[in-house]
Amino acid sequence: MKRSRINEIMRAADDMIRHYGFVLPPFANWSPDEFRAKKAVAGRVVDGRCGWDITDYGQGRFDEMGLFLFTLRNGLLSDLQRGGGMCYAEKLLISRQDQLSPMHTHVIKAEDIINRGGATLVVELYGSDDKGNFAWDRGGLVRCDGIERPYGPGDKLKLAPGESVTLMPGDWHAFWGEGGDVLIGEVSTVNDDLTDNIFREPIGRFAEIDEDEAPWHLLVSDYDKWL
Repeated sequence: MKRSRINEIMRAADDMIRHYGFVLPPFANWSPDEFRAKKAVAGRVVDGRCGWDITDYGQGRFDEMGLFLFTLRNGLLSDLQRGGGMCYAEKLLISRQDQLSPMHTHVIKAEDIINRGGATLVVELYGSDDKGNFAWDRGGLVRCDGIERPYGPGDKLKLAPGESVTLMPGDWHAFWGEGGDVLIGEVSTVNDDLTDNIFREPIGRFAEIDEDEAPWHLLVSDYDKWL
């Protein structure tokens, strides 16, 4: 993805987030130079990979397959492993109309996916086989706003604003906006985007960047290089 396109997506996302009454935390507004200057006191932001995250899954077709994310807060895997401390994470996402976030599951993370505003969020579901692999012929059980609901292979949940679904490890899912763009909340156990996203197809989690202009704000995938 071109950096100029990423900068454009950031600005549009910030406008949409504010439209629905959310405001991003102060570190969202840091320029790259400000981030460098404050990195000594922002270790948990960096270590938790909190911040801007825009991906086309390495496919170069963001409008068709892509996702905007902002990680607001994230705990530590070590806390989760010992069963105490900051064992949770929170994100805001934007799924555009008909923009696919492709079929995947998680090994560790359980998550609530919440339609925070906009159009309808469609979540396509499949179950796992006995080894946790994607299974065309299996369904499972999810909770929608706390109410248990069985799903069959390929069932599509349609979540209106205010509605949510709880997904556990082994619930394979893809999602997109129907009828317009959707602002999504994600509340989960500790989030590890480097190792805990298992995609059905062999695709990447992060975009490859063409630096055609300077970054407006750093992406979480920039931290290792820029900081």
